[in-house]
Amino acid sequence: MATNIGMMDSAYFVGRSEILAWINSTLHLNLSKVEEACSGAVHCQLMDAVHPGMVPMHKVNFDAKNEYEMIQNYKVLQDIFIKLKITKHIEVSKLVKGRPLDNLEFMQWMKRYCDSVNGGGLHNYNPVERREASKGGKEVGKKSAPQQSSTKGSTAAPRPPSYHAQRNSNDVSSSMNSSNQSAKTSSKPSMSMAAYDKQITELKLSVDSLEKERDFYFAKLRDIEILCQTPEIEDSLIVAAIKRILYATDGDASSVVTEAQAMVSLHPKEAEALSPIAEVSEEKASFETQKRKNILNIDVDAAEITTLSQRQKLSDASDVHCSGSPLMTY
Repeated sequence: MATNIGMMDSAYFVGRSEILAWINSTLHLNLSKVEEACSGAVHCQLMDAVHPGMVPMHKVNFDAKNEYEMIQNYKVLQDIFIKLKITKHIEVSKLVKGRPLDNLEFMQWMKRYCDSVNGGGLHNYNPVERREASKGGKEVGKKSAPQQSSTKGSTAAPRPPSYHAQRNSNDVSSSMNSSNQSAKTSSKPSMSMAAYDKQITELKLSVDSLEKERDFYFAKLRDIEILCQTPEIEDSLIVAAIKRILYATDGDASSVVTEAQAMVSLHPKEAEALSPIAEVSEEKASFETQKRKNILNIDVDAAEITTLSQRQKLSDASDVHCSGSPLMTY
């Protein structure tokens, strides 16, 4: 028995069309996709076909739509595996999602196992009758029976596997085309994301370049400002014109150059009258001159006082000498 077969086993190379033809012919169903068996009810009946009477079909729900209902079917299947000592692990969380690849791989394993039991013989198994005991089993039989009878005209015999294979091969090709189209559409977002990433990278490089250029010119302007603050040239007209341009606002941008040129070209006195910086410097200079004058006057007065005091001392000494001091000796 194929209870544990490797992923490189030939069982996993069986195509979808062959799997679908095998399911439909064995259980008298009309599945068009392998993932339509994701509810687990088909798996339970396949085990019932190869092990008659082993599966409690009254617990199987062919009308399972929600995941919790599907999980109940897989619990029945797991109990059968335990009774038969089958160690195959069932990925229930993946199968109930209806993923095509996961359901295909598990159904490939099911076919390999069923073929290994008594050579795949069904022992006159009646799938429709056994399915009637299940919930929703009668509805499944009614849906598949008219389709099977219409293909043969007046006969009610099931369609041969070759017809199923041809029908399902067409379905598989159409599903492959749709999957290819979906793959193409899904590749478009990835391509657009790559284009966005490239555009973002280019914008970052552009911003870095602009920031370097901004820092370069700002450093130059800062050097000019420091130079204009030098005491030797701070009060000159050309420096005042340069400061007028440096400290101009956006609203004065149109006339600032004209005003700066006028400050340089006009007479020095008129230019100083127009420039508040020049006025401040003139007041500062006059204040310094007056301060120096005051210091000189104080020095002169102090010198005169010193001279007068020395003369006074000499006169006092002569008067004492003439009058005859008691300290004098003859």
